[in-house]
Amino acid sequence: MMTKTIKYHETDAFKKDFKKLSKKFKTLAEDINVAKRNTIELFHLSNIDNHGIELIPGFNHDSFQIYKLRKFACKALKGKGVKSGIRIIYAYHAKNNQVIFLEIYFKADQENEDKDRIESFLKSV
Repeated sequence: MMTKTIKYHETDAFKKDFKKLSKKFKTLAEDINVAKRNTIELFHLSNIDNHGIELIPGFNHDSFQIYKLRKFACKALKGKGVKSGIRIIYAYHAKNNQVIFLEIYFKADQENEDKDRIESFLKSV
């Protein structure tokens, strides 16, 4: 039996967000890899919900659902654990097991996800 895997992609806007945040939080690349394994893949492939991911309502699309990764542990923010305040917005395509990272932000800098960015992504696919 072949195990399912998720294919990960990043939008250019996400890459720009990531580059800016990774200057402030040096462990971000490593932290994202941990989140992929311990949260995203458990949620979408194994149906294990650790309450770290929530579906963002109001974005209807045939193929993609939009999620917010809320529980994100960042080693650079010592003592915060999963309450780091870093959020990742991504689109999930269940049929293709594909995740496209749309946005990453720090709650101290930005209150919520960029709804215009999500809308324009959904129009482009």
